[in-house]
Amino acid sequence: MSTNKVALITGSSRGIGAAIAESLSDAGYAVCINYIEREDKAEELAARIRQKGGRCITQQADVADREAVFSMVRRIERELGPVTLLVSNAGIAKQQQFQDIDPETWQRLYAVNVNGAFHSAQAVLPHMLHEHAGCMVFVSSIWGQHGASCEAAYSSTKHAIIGLSRSLSAELALSGIRVNCVAPGVIDTDMVQVLGQETLEGLAREIPLGRLGKPEEIAQTVLYLAENPYITGQVVTVDGGFLC
Repeated sequence: MSTNKVALITGSSRGIGAAIAESLSDAGYAVCINYIEREDKAEELAARIRQKGGRCITQQADVADREAVFSMVRRIERELGPVTLLVSNAGIAKQQQFQDIDPETWQRLYAVNVNGAFHSAQAVLPHMLHEHAGCMVFVSSIWGQHGASCEAAYSSTKHAIIGLSRSLSAELALSGIRVNCVAPGVIDTDMVQVLGQETLEGLAREIPLGRLGKPEEIAQTVLYLAENPYITGQVVTVDGGFLC
C-alpha cells in the first residue's frame, strides 16, 4: 500500500478551501488546488506552498461537470500519485426567499454542492477501494444541521451532504475507508462578507465565543479528521457555540 499522502481539495483557491490546502501541505500532503474561476488566487496559494517545499498542482474544474472532475483526478494520479484524501469543499450559496428561487438557481446549487461531491467521491473511490485505505471529508454547514430562513436551497444541499457522508461511512468502513463531515458556522470568508458588516456584527454577538470563525480553524478540524484513524461517520460542528 502506498504511503504517499495526496489530497484533492475542491474549491480551494481561497477561503476555507485554501486554508485546508495549506494546512494539509504543511502536514506532508501533496495537494491539488482546484478552482473554477480564480486562477490568480490558486497560483498565489501554489507559489506559497512551493516556497515552503510543498508539492502541489492547480487545476481548473467545475465540480458540477463530471468529466472535468474525473479528468482532474487522472491528472493528480499522473503528477502527484493516487488521491488518499478527498476534501469535498466546493460550494456556492444564495440567500433568497423560497418563492423567489428560480429552477436554474436551485439546480445550480445542487449541481455544485451535491453533484460535485458525488462526482468527486466516485472519481477517487476506485483506488481507495483497491488499497482498502483512504479518507473523505465533506464540508457541510451548520445550516445543513438546522434550517435557515431565506437559505432553503443552500441549507437543503448541505443537509444532503451530511446524509451522503454518514451513508458512505457505513458503506465503506469495511473497506478501510473513513468518511467524516465538518459543519462550519459563520466563518470569515468572502462568502459571508456579502451579508454586510452590520449583519456580521450582529451574528458575532450571537456567537458565544464572540467572533466569527477563521478558515484556519476549519482546516485544523479537517486535518484532525484526516489523521485520526479511528474516527468515521461523524459530523463535527465548528461554530463557536452558535448552535448551543
